[in-house]
Amino acid sequence: MNIYLDNAATTPLDPQVLEAMLPFMKTHYGNPSSIHAFGRKSRTAIEKARKIIAQHLNCSTAEIFFTSGGTESNNTILLNALQNLSVKRIITSPIEHHCILHTLDYLKQHFQCTVEFVKLNEKGAVDLENLDALCANSTEKTMVTLMHANNEIGNLLPIQQVAEICQKHQCLFHSDTVQTIGKIPFDLQKTPIHFLAGAGHKLYGPKGAGFLYINAENQCKPLLYGGGQERNMRAGTENIYGIVGLSKAVELSYQNIEENAQHIKKLKKYCLEKIQTQMPEVTVNGLQGDQSLYTILNLNFSNYPKTDMLLMNLDIEGICASGGSACSSGVDAGSHVIQALNLGSKSIRFSFSKFNQLTEIDYVLNTLNKLLLSPVT
Repeated sequence: MNIYLDNAATTPLDPQVLEAMLPFMKTHYGNPSSIHAFGRKSRTAIEKARKIIAQHLNCSTAEIFFTSGGTESNNTILLNALQNLSVKRIITSPIEHHCILHTLDYLKQHFQCTVEFVKLNEKGAVDLENLDALCANSTEKTMVTLMHANNEIGNLLPIQQVAEICQKHQCLFHSDTVQTIGKIPFDLQKTPIHFLAGAGHKLYGPKGAGFLYINAENQCKPLLYGGGQERNMRAGTENIYGIVGLSKAVELSYQNIEENAQHIKKLKKYCLEKIQTQMPEVTVNGLQGDQSLYTILNLNFSNYPKTDMLLMNLDIEGICASGGSACSSGVDAGSHVIQALNLGSKSIRFSFSKFNQLTEIDYVLNTLNKLLLSPVT
């Protein structure tokens, strides 16, 4: 049996998404910048996709720009903050995705900017009082960049409260929402976020297709120069079938958001309750309940002796899980999130999808029992 529980790294492609993409791979292959009928067909598909995403976020179509994914979207905003938006100071946390932290390392070296870290509690939750104080403690233009859901431990940022703190102190607010687009509703008319990012492959869409939301109050410049695609915000011929698949994935996710959420919550609850009963020494990394994204469960197995090869042994048994971020080029350097919070090195992230079933969770539980609790022979 092969069981995939690494959906925070990437999700399987929904068959309906593939069906929407295929005509643009086989038949509607015109360049959207061409003025003939083939080109106009592609251009219409892109603008329809933009409209679908804007409707689900309750923003203007003029505020949505297509990119290759979350990393490009986040890089574009962080670079723009310093080059074009007069930002001199950035507030973040030590458990952000590497596409934030590594970009900030680069920016510190090449631009005059200050990077400050907000305090976190022992579970990795942002200290809102400290954030408020940091935002108030400077006359320099400041950007706050905090991810909506941590991709490793699942902590949910109280995004409305953070947005209001930023608004009070006239700070720009950028959030990496790659893990939460399609899983949590957004209303950008009510939540004052200036920038956010999405990626198709995190919500049953294609890899290599993402988007960037830029609030109309802010004027940014492209990361890639060349043609005038994406209203002069991203040069290069558009990834038409990727964009079509991305928008279809967003559409399906929000159409079925309650059904999908209830199914996945049931899987996560069942898995956690069984593990806590069968292996009471296992602890949960990060926040729980409504403060945690329902697709992610990060468990610390450090109190059990036979954990050195646990992730590999799970793989041998056909179970795909993760020990850290999947965005490190295959390098097993451990999780910087787990290290920053001192949560224990023997941790595994299980992340669930709408395609997983309870029978699969039972197989995982039985396998964990066999690997951790069976007598040594």
